[in-house]
Amino acid sequence: MKDANLVYSTDKGRINTPQHKPPVPQGDGIVRLRRETKGRKGKGVTTISGMLMDEQQIKKLCSELKKLCGTGGTVKDQLIEIQGDNRDKIKAALEKKGLQVKLAGG
Repeated sequence: MKDANLVYSTDKGRINTPQHKPPVPQGDGIVRLRRETKGRKGKGVTTISGMLMDEQQIKKLCSELKKLCGTGGTVKDQLIEIQGDNRDKIKAALEKKGLQVKLAGG
């Protein structure tokens, strides 16, 4: 029984587990707009990447852009997808917020 692992003990009290910290966004701070159709059965979406924001701020921005465009959208891994080709509307809205925006290929 010397090598038995301790399963439960009241000796030390509560064990503090380290809190998971969300990853810090990486990038140059330039927001990139791109129209993509690949893997979407020909339906285009506008993708927005390169935002140096945390997850909550990105979700809030996504919600604002969906209302502006009158379409659906989602957030996937620091990438906003807005249904349809709304690059001009989104670019104007992001520049109004003071972000540097670049239209990428697509």
